[in-house]
Amino acid sequence: MTNLPLDGYYPRAIIGSKFEVIINQLTAMENTPPTIPPTAPPPGASGEDKTVAIVSYLTPIGFIVAIILHGSKKTKLGAYHLRQTLGFILMVITVSFAIGMMIFIIALIPFVHLVLFLLVPLLWFGFTVIGFVLWLMGLMAAINGQEKPIPVVGEHFQKWFGTAFE
Repeated sequence: MTNLPLDGYYPRAIIGSKFEVIINQLTAMENTPPTIPPTAPPPGASGEDKTVAIVSYLTPIGFIVAIILHGSKKTKLGAYHLRQTLGFILMVITVSFAIGMMIFIIALIPFVHLVLFLLVPLLWFGFTVIGFVLWLMGLMAAINGQEKPIPVVGEHFQKWFGTAFE
């Protein structure tokens, strides 16, 4: 049996030059610390940007507070969600007024009002559930820092209020 040096490198005659190169490369890899690339935040998702977007969905008072916050630092995401919220608030007011007028008119029609008074609360309940789901989807987009429109009506809000809050 031959005596091999214990320093980690064996003579070329025993291992060969190709294996020695591989061993040297592996040794060099063990001694270098791993490099982790820095992660950048997604575009348009700074703290102030999300704050305005999220606060805009929290009641009409929150909408007013978001407008004030947005006035000090205008951001693209904040303006987008302010337009979405403005459209949503106006939609809720309009549909609520229309349902209220339907109830008033139906109350004046004899015999028909008994049947329709049963259907109008179902209509009101359906509108409330749909409105809550749309509001929640807009809020979730704001929390995630996305410029995602409210389903069905959000694209219209961006067209109608396109230059507002810029």
